[in-house]
Amino acid sequence: MRHAKSDWSDGQLLDFERPLAARGKKAAKHMGKWLKHQHYHVDRIICSPALRTKQTAQCVADQLGLPHDDMTMDDSLYEASLDALLAMLEKNHHPAQTLLLIAHNPGLDQLLCYLCREIPPTNHSGKLMTTAAIAVLSYDDNCSDIFAPRQARLECLVRPRELNQQSDLLIGKSQFT
Repeated sequence: MRHAKSDWSDGQLLDFERPLAARGKKAAKHMGKWLKHQHYHVDRIICSPALRTKQTAQCVADQLGLPHDDMTMDDSLYEASLDALLAMLEKNHHPAQTLLLIAHNPGLDQLLCYLCREIPPTNHSGKLMTTAAIAVLSYDDNCSDIFAPRQARLECLVRPRELNQQSDLLIGKSQFT
């Protein structure tokens, strides 16, 4: 998941300190509700320590009923490269069955393109991981190296704006593949 929309109104804040905008808080809660209604059972949340990612993680955790103590802040996720993201995932993927990573672009775009078997779909503006977007990846049981290129199946890529265009929060996954 990419962090939700941040607030740029205070030009004095460092990038690391930018909070979520009101629109971002709403989108993060909406995406948390979507995860809950899709019955994704998140075991762990690992996120960048930047304020906007922590706030996104807290909104999602609240919707999922996960205690904030179960979230791990990982300094390596702030402005992480593809290699840094892969190293963090390799270090933290066990024993979680479902890991929710909340970080930043361009690293998340690069990670998604690297892991997915097929080229992930962009939105009408040509963007992949828009703010608050969630990509759900899965692996075959016989996959020997989940961090090798193109081993993951993209189950769905959900963007808040696309969900907002739908009248029902319980949208079938097939509409997003």
